[in-house]
Amino acid sequence: MGEFSLTHWIIFMGVLLLFFGPSRLPGLGSSIGKAIRGFKSSLNEVDPVETPTATPKPPEQLSANVGEKTVDPLKTKEPQNKS
Repeated sequence: MGEFSLTHWIIFMGVLLLFFGPSRLPGLGSSIGKAIRGFKSSLNEVDPVETPTATPKPPEQLSANVGEKTVDPLKTKEPQNKS
């Protein structure tokens, strides 16, 4: 089922001939060939990945904030008005 036999290829070429006509098939084949060659050449052109020369340093902690508790504004509750 997954393989094409000679009969399948003949039917496929006949349908292509009906759709595009005998004058446009060579141009269609050459444009498909150029597209495939361009795709393959772009796959072969691999840009070198830039590797960092030095290892990144960890972010410095500010000494003024070391002992302080940070307040999350999403977790704080607003005072409710009891009227």
